[in-house]
Amino acid sequence: MTISDLTPDSHLEQVSFWFDSLDPVPEPAPARELPRNVDVVIVGGGFTGLWTAYYIKSLQPELDVIVLEAMTIGFGASGRNGGWCMGIAAGVDDLLADPSTRESGARVLRAMMATVDEVERVCQAEDINCHFAKGGTLAIAHAPFMVKPLRAEADGYAAHGFADYCHWLPPKESRERINCSRNHGAIYTPHCAAIHPARLVRGLGEAVRRREVRVFESTPVLDIQDKTAITAHGAVKGDFVIRATEGYTDSLASHRRRLIPLYSLMVATEPLPDTVWDEIGLHQRETFDDRRRATTYGQRTVDGRIAFGGNESYMFGSRREPFVTPDNARFTTLESTLKEMFPILERYDITHRWGGLMGISTNWRPYVHFNRFNGFGAVGGYVGEGVGASNLASRIMADLLLERDTDITHLPWVDDDPDKWPLEPLRWLGGTALTYLANQADRVELQEGRRSSLWGSLFKFVSNHVF
Repeated sequence: MTISDLTPDSHLEQVSFWFDSLDPVPEPAPARELPRNVDVVIVGGGFTGLWTAYYIKSLQPELDVIVLEAMTIGFGASGRNGGWCMGIAAGVDDLLADPSTRESGARVLRAMMATVDEVERVCQAEDINCHFAKGGTLAIAHAPFMVKPLRAEADGYAAHGFADYCHWLPPKESRERINCSRNHGAIYTPHCAAIHPARLVRGLGEAVRRREVRVFESTPVLDIQDKTAITAHGAVKGDFVIRATEGYTDSLASHRRRLIPLYSLMVATEPLPDTVWDEIGLHQRETFDDRRRATTYGQRTVDGRIAFGGNESYMFGSRREPFVTPDNARFTTLESTLKEMFPILERYDITHRWGGLMGISTNWRPYVHFNRFNGFGAVGGYVGEGVGASNLASRIMADLLLERDTDITHLPWVDDDPDKWPLEPLRWLGGTALTYLANQADRVELQEGRRSSLWGSLFKFVSNHVF
């Protein structure tokens, strides 16, 4: 089953817990006749496409802007993710670590820290109730040997002038915030908010429609060529065409291998009683991870669940599926990880299982590309951290398109065009090896409480040189 197989009768509550908790669960609007010519065509009805439309129309309301969406607003990663609006983005640490790029990395980090507040500002201005709670995030040391590198990480931010970004919590303080089974201290940053991502993306859809942006759902785009979006229902030409397709970019005929789709799974528990939350903590709705190589991430929802994710994978040929079915065997591993972290959850049910894909570029960091001459722009590459990063990237795109020379148009994301991914089977071999080595290193470290020199070194080599 592919995206093109879906119909308005498809059960969109399968998208995620977030979609299932909407009232009502949204249905795709039927395809409509497309205009022949507009000022701006945006391909993709997720966070990036909608934020871009929002800022363009806010700054220049007279422009005719349309959004083309294959299914329905938020059907992709924007309606399936972990709901972290983070004040940092992929690649910032690498920029800060290199003296030659440290200043530009600092500018990105400052801009991302401010982005969390910008998202909250828009939500308040547009009356978007996305359960925004700026409770910060906790990066937990899951073993004693993790204490030293995490403390060094916090000290490194301070040395670069970011003492306000994060600080170290010793074990007692960390456990007061999150009482999980392996907690030897944590880095805490206040610059992160837990959100309900489907409420945010659907609210953005309403906000752009109020600004007279026309949103065409059930309109898959097959390719972008010569300032034209070629859809299953005809073609539309724009003075500018913006690609905002993230993990679905490979579905565009002449844009393949620009971003590859990497899947992540999520589960959600039933609502937990107050007595359980008295034990677990997360009283400010802090988000959390425990710095395994096989990434974990979680949050406390407004209705008292834990929404928890991880277990990334890549499918051969950049294959994309509309849904990850709840009977997928990989959910067993994810649920075991969650219940190992919080043994009290053994008594409670997992009510939702879902998955979604993120877009990964070869340099593993976001980019904003814009070419005024050929009228084409592209935004993406968030590596699973797109709730906040998509807002900043979209503001950059709006400023570039409208010829506004602002501080953010000089950030290093601009025209940082990644190379194409290699042909198969190299992508699959690299992705499979990385997943296997991450799991092996984590297994040794969790079982033995020591750093895995063999598996950890192999993982580092593959991640730096192969994938």
